[in-house]
Amino acid sequence: MAEPTQGAGAVNIPDESETPLLDTLVQMTLNAFERSGLDPETYLLTRIAALVAMGASPASYLLNVGAADDIGVPPEKIRGTLVAIAPVVGTARVVTAAGGIDEAFGLRLLPGGGEEEGAVT
Repeated sequence: MAEPTQGAGAVNIPDESETPLLDTLVQMTLNAFERSGLDPETYLLTRIAALVAMGASPASYLLNVGAADDIGVPPEKIRGTLVAIAPVVGTARVVTAAGGIDEAFGLRLLPGGGEEEGAVT
């Protein structure tokens, strides 16, 4: 087994042979965009919607919301996606997701982050 390399701050960075789970996840999604047949914006909005439906953690939004921002998807489109799926996934999931996106990416989708007095969750 190869020795992990030392990164900044003496943090061990494992080589690929030590990360079978991460390697599997990367392989699962490697060509998903190309196979989807969707345009980049629709693809990323769909992935964000799936994360909301699954009740994903804030960290799960980093990659997809970051990629959406990188290609110029306006926050209004992300907000619109949350509005569109709210009747299906429920208010609590959407408010939690909006808070998670705010926590992970600093993108405020609800006034006060959804924590103002009287917020419906």
